[in-house]
Formats: sequence, C-alpha cells, structure tokens
Amino acid sequence: MHTPVRRRSLLAATALTAVAALALTACGSSAENAAASADGKGGAEVVLRVPDPGNSGFLAKGKQDGSLDRALAAVHAKVTWTGSAGPFAPAAQALNADQLDVAQGSITSAVAALAQKPGFKLFSQTEPDQAGEGILVKNGSPIKEVKDLVGRKVAVSQGGTSEYLLLKALEKNGIPADKVERVYLRADQTSGVFNSGQVDAWATWNTFSIPAIANADAHFLVDGKAVGSDNYAVWAVRSAFADKHPEVVRAFYDYLHENGAKEKADPAAYLNVFTDAGPTAVTPAERTIAVDFGRQRAVDAPITAADTARFDVVAKFYADQGVTKTQVDVKPYLIDINSLAGSGK
Repeated sequence: MHTPVRRRSLLAATALTAVAALALTACGSSAENAAASADGKGGAEVVLRVPDPGNSGFLAKGKQDGSLDRALAAVHAKVTWTGSAGPFAPAAQALNADQLDVAQGSITSAVAALAQKPGFKLFSQTEPDQAGEGILVKNGSPIKEVKDLVGRKVAVSQGGTSEYLLLKALEKNGIPADKVERVYLRADQTSGVFNSGQVDAWATWNTFSIPAIANADAHFLVDGKAVGSDNYAVWAVRSAFADKHPEVVRAFYDYLHENGAKEKADPAAYLNVFTDAGPTAVTPAERTIAVDFGRQRAVDAPITAADTARFDVVAKFYADQGVTKTQVDVKPYLIDINSLAGSGK
C-alpha cells in the first residue's frame, strides 16, 4: 500500500518519539540502578572504595584471595580498589571530593587535614609504631646525636608523620626548631635526595625506612620510641558514607582488626603477596627488617578516651609548633566503632 508523504513523515516522527521515549526510560532506569548500587538500595551492593594495598600486607592478601569481599558481602557490600596507598594528605583530599571512602594515615597528618574543611571521620586506631619510624642518617654520618642536626638539612613531609618526628626530637633535646632546616618533600620522592646526600637526614616511617636501612646504608638516629611519639595510625572514612552505611564501616573494621592480628603473628606470610620481583617486591634484606618491625606493630582497635587524650596532645603540639594556626578539636571527628550497626557481632 502506498502511504502519502505527509503520513509517512508523521509515522516516522511517531516512531522516533517512541524510540526516544524508550531510550530515556532505559537511561533513567540505568541511572536509578547506578544510584541504587552506590547507596545499597533495592538490594544492590554498596561499593566501598579503598586505596590499592600494593604487594604486601593483609589488605593485599584480602585482595588476592577475595577474603575482604567475602567479609563485606555479609553486609551487602563489595570493595573497589582505587589509586594507591600513600601519604594521607592526598587521600584526605580524595575523601573530601567523594573519590574515596576509606583511607589510612597518621594522627599527625589527620590533625593537619582536620584543620582544613574535613569531610571525614576517624574510626580506628593503631598505637604508635615505636620501631619502624624515626629519623634516618647514613652509616658513617658525622651526625651521632640529635643535637648534631643543628645547621643541617632534614627531609620531611609537611604536616605529617615526618615533620612531627623531627619536631618531637628537637623539642625533647631542647633544640629550637629554626636551628634545623626542614626540606619539604613528598615521602615517595625523597629516597633519591637522601641517597645522593642532598639532605643530611630523613624523618620517615616504615614504608620508606625499611628499604633505606636494608639497601641504602642508613640507620635510625632516633626512632619513635626515643622521641616519645604519639603518632598513631588511624583509619578515616568519608563522613557521608559512614552516615549512610555504618554496618559496612563496622564490617570493614572487623576485617582490619582480625586480619591485622594474623599479620602481626606471622608478618613473613604477608610479604610479596602478588610478586617476588620488580619494584614493589620486598628484597631478602628488607624482609628481615620488615618481619622484625611487623611483629612489634600494634593491631587496629577502637578509639578510646585514652587514645583521644593522646590525639589532643598531638593537636596541641602542632598548634604550639605553628604547624596549625590553632589547636584542632579532634573529638567531633571520631566514631565509636562499637556503637555502629553490626557491633553485636
């Protein structure tokens, strides 16, 4: 049958309208499904975005064997690994920008970040690492005591663990902070500067101290214990995520606590989870040191009133040293993990 041109045009327009309506319906449905997945509505899984753990540690093991996903499945959640674990300052920015849901850092770097516009809260603590962090100098260096740092250059990351360790060491030894030159560098960009002698010392933590001691003829001038460090490790969660999904935060904490204890009991079993070769692999020389430090580290635990008091000491110290303009009140940004949904476990 011959269809007049005008009628063909109307039919075509009607068909296009129907197709467009179907497309919009499909797009709307997809958007709703995506939102449901992010929020855990409609039975969809909640996605927990965690920094990639690299090649060692119990989170690396959890990524390899799927045990973290299995733990989160009990609360209808799953993990997405994003970015990489590293200094807390950029992680705090990612939390604030809704690009990450949880991240680990130090209480010192957390205090510095909380002095800005924080979009995160702290839900877990690990007591200060007395053995794995401190101020490194080269073997054979003329620097034998903290007082020998006067007039020298020390590499630190601004506002975090390393600057704190240096300032604590200077305070304990009665040395004004301005008598030592702080060279601000990112921790992951410092080893070459230290190894080439462009700085005289390097204040850092176990991620970087282990390879420096094992491979770069370095040793601790003073460690965390010697300076009286209150530099806890802490886990932070994006505030909006904690408000919406407290049961997921609790399940993640339980995994941290239980598997951290397993790693502490047998640190060697958690090294080189994915590969024994390449830049992320722990060398045999590093392995001995990593196992020693690993056995001395504490395990993730709830934040108690006693821990909070020590956080306040750090916040006051940072204000006194001019790292922050005023003393940061940490208490409003703490979560009692035992009060969250799922805590009856």
